[in-house]
Amino acid sequence: MFPKPANQKVDDEKEANSTKTVTELEVALKEKTKLEVTYLSQLRYARADLENLQKHIERRINEGVTREKAKLIMQILTIAEEVDLALDKVDKAKDSSLLEGVEMVRKKLWKVLSCEGLCSIEALGKPFDPHMQEALQEIETCDYPEGIVVQEIRKGYLLNGKVFRPSLVKVSCSPDSVKVEKVN
Repeated sequence: MFPKPANQKVDDEKEANSTKTVTELEVALKEKTKLEVTYLSQLRYARADLENLQKHIERRINEGVTREKAKLIMQILTIAEEVDLALDKVDKAKDSSLLEGVEMVRKKLWKVLSCEGLCSIEALGKPFDPHMQEALQEIETCDYPEGIVVQEIRKGYLLNGKVFRPSLVKVSCSPDSVKVEKVN
């Protein structure tokens, strides 16, 4: 066999080095691709965690706002009911202009409460609902069927469709059912 010319040896070495370099580059590329996939996955998890945290914080803020709003509405409700009570007791003949002014304030108070989602529970003459009313007493009567609200002691209210303050009521019962209960 003939010795290879010097140029061919150099070419063979270059080819071997090139193959080695290509292999190293392919391995490095695979490692970088794996690292990229790992980082992308971590980024997706971090983004999902951030979105969940944002939703959680928003929920907590809304709960806090709702709780504080309810406290404020309760205070305003007490004032509005006291104004109603005062207007019911005042002598209407004495100072009608003062009475008209107080009546306007009363209407504005109730309008503000209504705009915030407060509405009264209608209980009188309707069946007793333990979710919306508290029974203080049962009244024996033949005028109403059993379980009907015959008197409202304190008005109840809903705030945004949920019971804010239950009505305090007296409920009808038949005289016969009371006697039966006493016998047993």
